[in-house]
Amino acid sequence: MGNAEPVRLPSDQDASGRSFGDEELALLREVLDSGVLGSIRGSVTKAFEAAASELLGAGHAVAVASGTAAVHSAIAALDPEPGEEIVTTGITDIGGIAPILYQGAIPAFADVDPRTGNVTAETVAAALSERTRAVIVTHLFGNPCDTAAIVEVAAAHGVPVIEDCAQALLSRGADGALVGTYGDIACYSLQQGKQASTGEGGLVLARDEETARRVRLYVNKAWEYGSPDPDHRSLALNYRFTELGSAVALAQLAKLPAGIAARIAAADALTAAIGDLPGITPPVVTPGATHSYWRYALLVDPAVHEGGSPTLGASLADLGVPAAARYIKKPAWRCGLFTEQKTFGTSRWPFTLARPEALDYAAERFPGTFEYLDRVLVLPWNERYTAEHAAILASAIGDAVREPVPAR
Repeated sequence: MGNAEPVRLPSDQDASGRSFGDEELALLREVLDSGVLGSIRGSVTKAFEAAASELLGAGHAVAVASGTAAVHSAIAALDPEPGEEIVTTGITDIGGIAPILYQGAIPAFADVDPRTGNVTAETVAAALSERTRAVIVTHLFGNPCDTAAIVEVAAAHGVPVIEDCAQALLSRGADGALVGTYGDIACYSLQQGKQASTGEGGLVLARDEETARRVRLYVNKAWEYGSPDPDHRSLALNYRFTELGSAVALAQLAKLPAGIAARIAAADALTAAIGDLPGITPPVVTPGATHSYWRYALLVDPAVHEGGSPTLGASLADLGVPAAARYIKKPAWRCGLFTEQKTFGTSRWPFTLARPEALDYAAERFPGTFEYLDRVLVLPWNERYTAEHAAILASAIGDAVREPVPAR
């Protein structure tokens, strides 16, 4: 296997897997010619926000500097009391979790469905407490959660839902609704490898105007532009997006539906090609739902394939396919941030305010999380993938299944 010709795939880390072109250049030129690069006085960021609100179908849009800034601004808009809890998942980028601690709240982790890596209504319900302030629902890899059921559970508890759609642009639930339209606030990322990219960037969509106003205040250091009596009346940061980023984002939004369609078509081709391989489970999608495939995540049964996903991943790497076993090395609560409670100086704040139960990270409480991480193998994906690339990948996976190499 080591002598096989390496697979050549488009990469979202360079131009081969991205859709940048004349449309972005034209809008960038307009911004540069205007001489206005800041969004406060510019018009392109406002145009991007309006276009995003229309395309994504979710209320009032505020452009921000990153996906992490989006989550942070959303949490800040809810203004949790120190020590209150926000239910979230342990399988996500730390940028979706650190803002909880920055706002003085405590992440209360819910387990996940071992087939999808997503939280469920049942696991969220088990993580709720009298201190719960909000629930964050992360649509992992673009595969939508059953958000309608989760919103119902949260509403019964009297708490809002934030949808983390950083990996799920234009994903849809089983009822056909776009992700981001179920909860009270939705957060998106425009980072280099996302379905629409500006290198770094993000977006918050709020269902109601008052929440959007609070988000915008936080993004602007609590300075209410346009007010007859503006003042910095609360603690907030500068998370503003630029006109340059918005120019690229506006062009990217126009290309997004076609890009998502290409991702889905290639993913469907790969699923059809590997569906009969023993011990390999393609992405499990709720019937009627639409997975937008930020990444293609399959499951490897270690009872069938000795060494499981790390061994299969090593075999694919030997063929030139950069597959990532586990996605993240460990659940978030096993990172040093949680094990050492290293936050502000030596204070350990806000962990010092937490209920002991919220800091109980015993493995037996999270069987789905550990099973999913032990089995998942993540393949790169982007809008330049075609049925031909899917066939190449299917062949490589078949070869790796039949002739594995030891994990490195």
